[in-house]
Amino acid sequence: MHPRPGRPPGPPGGDGGALHLGGHAGDGPLPLRLDARRHRRRDRRCRRHGGRDRDDRGIRVVKVRIGFGFGVRTRLNDNGFGIVVDALERLRFDSLWLSERLSGESPDPLVAMAFAAGRTTRLKFGMSVMVLPGRNPIVLAKELATLDRLSNGRLLPAFGLGVADPHEQQAFGVARGERAAWFDESMRVLRAAWTGEPFTHHGERYHFDDLRVLPPPAQQHLDVWLGGIAPSELRRVGRLADGWLPSFVTPEDAARGREAIEATLAEHGRTIDDDHYGALIPYATGPVPDAVLAGLAKRRPDLEDPTVLVPSGWDALLALIDRFVAVGTTKFVVLPLVEPPSPDAWVEHLEQAAPILLARQT
Repeated sequence: MHPRPGRPPGPPGGDGGALHLGGHAGDGPLPLRLDARRHRRRDRRCRRHGGRDRDDRGIRVVKVRIGFGFGVRTRLNDNGFGIVVDALERLRFDSLWLSERLSGESPDPLVAMAFAAGRTTRLKFGMSVMVLPGRNPIVLAKELATLDRLSNGRLLPAFGLGVADPHEQQAFGVARGERAAWFDESMRVLRAAWTGEPFTHHGERYHFDDLRVLPPPAQQHLDVWLGGIAPSELRRVGRLADGWLPSFVTPEDAARGREAIEATLAEHGRTIDDDHYGALIPYATGPVPDAVLAGLAKRRPDLEDPTVLVPSGWDALLALIDRFVAVGTTKFVVLPLVEPPSPDAWVEHLEQAAPILLARQT
């Protein structure tokens, strides 16, 4: 189901929750030769991979999928992480998602994803999100391609401009006002590197002649997810992304945002698969703490009732998921506002959640 036309959402200064993206900048598209090859490979992959199946009448079936996220405050940074990963695999959740926070207790997402890949066979994994500006895009392309190959194509890369904490942002060495331009150029370098073919790039920051990065990812075309709901962020999704995963949004935001993204896609002659529109949903198992409500009100002053962003209880979470599905959003990352206090408590929580949430998968 497609969203009805509407104005793009634009809460003041929005950063899309856990996915930090920002202003519009760009130096042009990939070379046409690389772009055409990328789309040919996507066409082959779309005919092969799950989530793009067709029914007996030949009508494409879009699949609802639900994964779990670990927030920036998670303390699952020791052998307890493996216990929770094993439970996610056993219970058949679709994916796990890790946030990047240098000064927090959360584990490094790249290392943690590699660890998870080594002890699972079906669970997919993504980062929500990994900061791109300030990282060497060639080294990162090699790292992520290797991880995708070792996991047999289970990587879900998601990138952001930076972190909100100015002290932590220092570590990436990119000034706030320059992050958008760094991001756009780094994305073009990543795309070119992942083709597995020699490429030449001369931009404002990076210069490469006849450079080839091997091996290419197992998926051949890695679908990159971005977030955000501010107008500049939605334009960025339409110009550069293969999927949209915003956080702290309502179904109405999702419908209007998709309309804005599709307008940008049309301007740039691009498409995003129908099953690549998602949402990250924080939830509570009891009353939402007052401090959280105050933070939500500050984050989304455009909403009369910020509690609509954080369902309390399984029934409310299911109802919100159903409303998202009704506007064409089908990929979900859910994460508890208050995480279980121990690995064993996590397992118990997941065992309770699995029969409730996975009943919504199609």
